[in-house]
Amino acid sequence: MKIALDAMGGDFAPHSTIEGALFAKKSFAKDVEIILVGQESIIKSHLAKLGEDESLVTIVNADEVIEMSDHPTKAISQKSNSSIVVGFGLLKSGQVDAFCSAGNTGAMLVGSVFIIKPFEGIIRPCIAGFIPKEAGHYGVILDVGANADCKPEMLDQFAVIGSLYSQYTFNIEKPKVGLMNLGEEAEKGSILTQAAHQFLKNNTKINFIGNIEGRDLFNEKADVIVCDGFTGNIMLKLAESFYELMIARNARDRFIDLFNYAEMGGSPILGVNGNVIIGHGVSSSFAIKNMLNMAIQITKAGINDKIKNAYN
Repeated sequence: MKIALDAMGGDFAPHSTIEGALFAKKSFAKDVEIILVGQESIIKSHLAKLGEDESLVTIVNADEVIEMSDHPTKAISQKSNSSIVVGFGLLKSGQVDAFCSAGNTGAMLVGSVFIIKPFEGIIRPCIAGFIPKEAGHYGVILDVGANADCKPEMLDQFAVIGSLYSQYTFNIEKPKVGLMNLGEEAEKGSILTQAAHQFLKNNTKINFIGNIEGRDLFNEKADVIVCDGFTGNIMLKLAESFYELMIARNARDRFIDLFNYAEMGGSPILGVNGNVIIGHGVSSSFAIKNMLNMAIQITKAGINDKIKNAYN
């Protein structure tokens, strides 16, 4: 298995990305090859500073870097030799099984849509996030930022995609799907959620349990939470803030630790022709390592093939 990592992506790159890749390489199975995409001279210099053997990783040179401040669409078209574009090229050509980056999220979305492209039948790809559950595991929430404005049909697709992810990565046989709303009754909510409720209720591919409310975010009521990307992004970032608040108050236990973004390491972009993981811009080496681990998990689970088959 070959996993490509954007060595130049993230606020603390390339130090955090290279250190995370080495951390991962030493803990993963020997058949996992990590490919660092970025400016070769800089990568080699950092490896030397860390006293590490270059043979632990494969380096693919990319002279340009898409900065966090760059316009995503312009950057993808104008910086053809950037680490993100080169990484997507490796994924599209089948030279790697997954591509990970903690760099410009917008550019990663644009690359997913215009370089490797969505599956036929997918209205819009989505980003899956992970919400800690009281029982000590994670639930899936989607979308969390790719689509701020959604149609009901899109939420219906997110439910199927999230169910497949939950089933094949978290081993939940019939994941419970809940529609995030402001009340449990079917007639509650916005025009979007009312219409989406009807789609979800009639979808035989999912185990729809109805509307859920914000208070159900961390309980066991739903394994998969469906919402538009605007709502999902706010809820996910609110959840992430709990970790910092609790640590500042010296409150620690395993459930609180699950709120640490670094525990999962990243979020997959689902519904596209390849395994793509985006990481937090402030990713530490620990987060990078876990992002690479997620890439291995979804590759082994064949999530993309299962999503594709659901719409063919």
